[in-house]
Amino acid sequence: MAARKTGLGRGLEALIPQRPIAGYAEIAVDTIGPNPNQPRSGFDQDSIDSLAASIVAVGLLQPIVVRPEGEGYVLVAGERRLRAVKQVGLASIAAVIRSESDDGTNLTEALVENLQREDLNALEEAAAYKHLLEDFGITHDEIALKVGKSRSAVTNTLRLLQLPAPIQRMLIEGDLSQGHARALLGSDDEAYAVHIAQRSVAEGWTVRRVEEAIRLRASQGQTNSVRSKKIRPAAIIELEEKLQDRLGTKVRIDYRGRGGKITIKYASPEDLERIYRHLFEPGA
Repeated sequence: MAARKTGLGRGLEALIPQRPIAGYAEIAVDTIGPNPNQPRSGFDQDSIDSLAASIVAVGLLQPIVVRPEGEGYVLVAGERRLRAVKQVGLASIAAVIRSESDDGTNLTEALVENLQREDLNALEEAAAYKHLLEDFGITHDEIALKVGKSRSAVTNTLRLLQLPAPIQRMLIEGDLSQGHARALLGSDDEAYAVHIAQRSVAEGWTVRRVEEAIRLRASQGQTNSVRSKKIRPAAIIELEEKLQDRLGTKVRIDYRGRGGKITIKYASPEDLERIYRHLFEPGA
């Protein structure tokens, strides 16, 4: 399959004004030098492979961030994205070019201002939120306040980026609604989620029917032990939902009376770092 053109798509590309040395642009991969202050020395190859596959399927939704230096650029944020683009074999990549005199405030304001009025598809909106979170240090609460939406709406939109690439493609092309896509997030089995998405498109399923299929699969995967048949306390379910909303990812509480365990799902090493910062670093 030929790789799709790298970029942000029709909507997100329009969020940042194009300027020659600052703003949004498509730049040649071979003009970008490494970040000398990159704290991470190793990158998970499986994660890069997964991102590369996503780029082939739906394009690069989130640009990297660079700053001009000499005749080229220095990478500021997005090394994993850059490595994935190189692996796919693309010659250029979507980038936000941050000028020496700009700390990112102007670009952040441009993104937020246009998010309020541009007709983006759901994934472009999610990618813009992630861009603000990871590359500009904006929190979920700040995004919600700036774009005039609830925190849960921002978090739920961000979760769409955890969907398998084939489902993301259906969402971009308008075959699936956001409601269908969010229902599919309830499945831990990606192959099954893709199967249900395909059936939903082919047979015109409602969101409720998708939700029922996901629930049925989950119940079939449970053991027949007495513990698994016990009704989970409402307080545990409510706490689970609050954690999911707060962390922006799927959380499962395995309640065992006096103790238990919490399972937190993450989509990538970058997503894991985001969750870590949110849990352990004040103001994250």
